[in-house]
Amino acid sequence: MSDLPIHAVLPDLLAALREGPSAVLIAPPGAGKTTAVAPALLGEKWCGGQVIVLSPRRVAARAAAERMAELLGEEAGQTIGYVTRLDARRSSRTRVIVMTEAIFVSTILNDPELPGVSAVLFDEAHERHLDSDLGLALAVEAQGVLREDLRIVVMSATIDGSRFAALLGDAPVVESEGKAHPLTVKWLGARPDLKIESAMASAIQTAWRDESGDILAFLPGVAQIERTADLLAERLPEALVLPLHGQVEPAGQRAAIRRDPQGRRRVVLATSIAETSLTLDGVSVVVDAGLSRRAEFDKAAGVTRLVTTPASQASAAQRAGRAARQGPGVAHRLWEEAAHAGRPAFDPPEVVTSDLAPLALTLAQWGAGDPAGMAWLDAPPTAAMAAARGALQALGALDGEGRITAHGRAMARLPMEPALAHMLLFAAERGQADEAAQLALLLQERGLGGRGEDLARRLDRWAGERGSRAEGSRKLAARWAQMAGRLGARGKAGEVPLGVLLAEAFPDRIARARGASGEDWLASGGCGYRLDPASPLATAKWLVIGDAQGEAKGARITAAVALEEEDVVRHLAHRIEERHSLTWNAIEGRVEARLERKLGAIVLARVPDPKPDAEAVVAKLIEVVRDGGLALLPLGEAAKALIVRAGYAGLEALSEEALLGALEDWLGPLLAGRRDLQIGAGRLHEALLNRLDWNERQALDKLAPAEFRSPAGTSHAIDYGHEGGPCVELRVQALFGLERHPCVGHPPKPLLLSLTSPGGKPIQTTGDLPGFWRGSWRDVVKDMKGRYPKHRWPDEPWAEDPSLKTKNAFNAQKRT
Repeated sequence: MSDLPIHAVLPDLLAALREGPSAVLIAPPGAGKTTAVAPALLGEKWCGGQVIVLSPRRVAARAAAERMAELLGEEAGQTIGYVTRLDARRSSRTRVIVMTEAIFVSTILNDPELPGVSAVLFDEAHERHLDSDLGLALAVEAQGVLREDLRIVVMSATIDGSRFAALLGDAPVVESEGKAHPLTVKWLGARPDLKIESAMASAIQTAWRDESGDILAFLPGVAQIERTADLLAERLPEALVLPLHGQVEPAGQRAAIRRDPQGRRRVVLATSIAETSLTLDGVSVVVDAGLSRRAEFDKAAGVTRLVTTPASQASAAQRAGRAARQGPGVAHRLWEEAAHAGRPAFDPPEVVTSDLAPLALTLAQWGAGDPAGMAWLDAPPTAAMAAARGALQALGALDGEGRITAHGRAMARLPMEPALAHMLLFAAERGQADEAAQLALLLQERGLGGRGEDLARRLDRWAGERGSRAEGSRKLAARWAQMAGRLGARGKAGEVPLGVLLAEAFPDRIARARGASGEDWLASGGCGYRLDPASPLATAKWLVIGDAQGEAKGARITAAVALEEEDVVRHLAHRIEERHSLTWNAIEGRVEARLERKLGAIVLARVPDPKPDAEAVVAKLIEVVRDGGLALLPLGEAAKALIVRAGYAGLEALSEEALLGALEDWLGPLLAGRRDLQIGAGRLHEALLNRLDWNERQALDKLAPAEFRSPAGTSHAIDYGHEGGPCVELRVQALFGLERHPCVGHPPKPLLLSLTSPGGKPIQTTGDLPGFWRGSWRDVVKDMKGRYPKHRWPDEPWAEDPSLKTKNAFNAQKRT
């Protein structure tokens, strides 16, 4: 295999590692980096220990180890070994260990010095899995603090390698050009009228007819693979159709990777598991549905859901490249060429889309007070890290200062997400570690125990399953149970039902049916979920949800355990709270008091509260007024006028904003002993008036008086609620002798004068008295003289003495 492109640059890589501790290798798919680099390091003087090769997936890890071992003429487990969660092959002779990224994180956490390890190779690092980014950050820190002799090699298939080089302290970059075989891309176009499996089956038929060689088809998930396989069984009975995904038994995975021994032409239906790392021998045709399925953490629903999105341009390039790894190839794409540029360039790194609780726990165990100081290509988002720490504190894994607790350290020792680790330790205290370990594995390994939402039934079916995957899974669960037993206090408490165990992991996913159909559910965390009404769980009244998929509103339950109501009352009593609730009945205009028993957002019982807390009722009424405004109060005319006057006088104390801000001070005492807002108008007016001190009252009477004192000595109420502004109604004779127009307010505003005849009939309304005297007054005089001849109607009223008396009475008074 010395003709692999990677061999041309291996001398440069080895030289770089002799000179320094780190290097970056950029090599395109098919160059041979996965299988050639690690064995080449074993002959170096500095490499006296093991070489760890990290692989993003179990299938790729096992395949890479078996291929390296085959090149050495050995079986896996001798010089070359591998370790995955469900399977391992290694011995005392093993020098190269291929392991998944998660297992490496656990390894370096257990002993940061990595004794006996000379080098760590991060393969396919450009995929940016969370465990890969985390493992690299931990390895770089261990290298800088504990192991200066540790070699770190980041192997990437894209130009992102330059970013990795900067992360490693400007490590040298070694680049392989690879071997370019001709690749033809055929754009088949999208078929929105067809389901994806039908479109793929048709495209595979076309490729089978038009091309030669084995076919690798990319579909987003296992369900689509199975449905496509069923269609091909009818349409291409001569084809050897093989699935390739994480749920396939190892023997089946090997059959999909290697050529058929009998020479039959194959169709391999794969998820993105075949996108990188693996070379499928004999494949020269790729059919790509153009879809990717990735995990995203839904903060609202509190679950990690699988989302199907268009594959990125980088992902599509990787897939197409599978066809040309061993010779000329053809890639059929089920989308339009014109739409390709609109796809995202790369998939987002998992650190920005995943639940960061496992990361936060790992960093707390590592002792990283400030994650930002570590070697990240993309630092964990601050808000997501804060939420993750909060979740860990709720599990008792972190203390109030964010430091890891003894319970948290025990959780971190278990190779699973923190919530499930907490559940397993809880179960170990009750002698149920085996049951909980199986439940935890069932939630992480899709397909065990068949399908269906009922986890209890799947556990029963899994117990009777045969095959290497089922057996290996049971052994792994047993090891987890033993670990939990060593870490916790075994058997101190009584046994609990399976659903109670799951509730300890996910207390916010305890759910109660909203109706008889079992289709709609409300969880204690406040989220709504939906269940297939045909599910055997639909008859249950209570569930604990282990997994759900879809949007936060109405996410579909995919895994759950039924719970009896008596188990909720008995075993979950510590989560049930008695709450006094107050609500505002807007129709009746009063506060209603209820006594509730609640499990989170689920109301178990609600009865009238005969003796609500008086202060709480007052606070609720104040809240209602603050939200709804002063209009909710039965303010009388005097109180309303007072507020308006204060506004014209520029007195902030009676502004709506100030009054709403100080409701506790002036309204609170009036609400004592009440459940409504029906306070007497007089008491409200008095309370408002008391908001003004002596100086403010003087200013109010001066700038916005309640009455207008006319030149004739009469008093008239000012209407501050008039649509035209402050207005006063009075007889025109009362204003004789007044040259300037009267004003109110600060700043001054003309007082609207509604002028009447001696008989009280409207004459005119004006905001400009001097203009009225010198203008339309003449017309008024002509009209009024005939009607009221006994009264004065002078030509220059501004020069007259004011008086409401008749001419004779006025003259007689003047003579005396």
